[in-house]
Amino acid sequence: MKVPVIIEPYRDNWLSLFNELRAQIVAKIGSDIHRIDHIGSTAVVGLAAKPIIDIQISVSDLGNIETIISGLASLGYRYRSDNDDLTKRYFREAPGTRRTHIHVRQAGSWSEQFNLLFRDYLRTHEDDRDQYERKKYEIANRHRDQREQYVEAKTEIVWEIIKKANTWSQKIGWKPSQGDL
Repeated sequence: MKVPVIIEPYRDNWLSLFNELRAQIVAKIGSDIHRIDHIGSTAVVGLAAKPIIDIQISVSDLGNIETIISGLASLGYRYRSDNDDLTKRYFREAPGTRRTHIHVRQAGSWSEQFNLLFRDYLRTHEDDRDQYERKKYEIANRHRDQREQYVEAKTEIVWEIIKKANTWSQKIGWKPSQGDL
């Protein structure tokens, strides 16, 4: 059964949900983590989103994460070895539990930085955040039962925003914060 794409108004509890999950993950595998961050739309105050908490875990060596895999498994997360994005290792919640996506990426990699820059830019640029939100609602209405098409349809606006974020990052000397570890 396909789960429809539903965008919800921002909820204040998304940060506390992330913090609960972060605490569990850090308690279990903290010594193997370089940093942990709340990413995705639920990490941007005021931005409507699919109610899925996205967590990015940065590690020193993406090729050596057996303890991460076993630690997350012990917390109920399933490793998705069929993920075709080779810049990350991907985990999902156990069936019947709250939607959570965990993205394990190489510390300092382009894919890690991309997600942090996109988040930080939207956190500080309300007009672009609002434009992104409007587009997400529009696309979700058009592709309610087609998650892959929804994701693909967002590509253009994501790249428009990341171009602005890149210029902004150069002007302010942006660098990732310390993370939430």
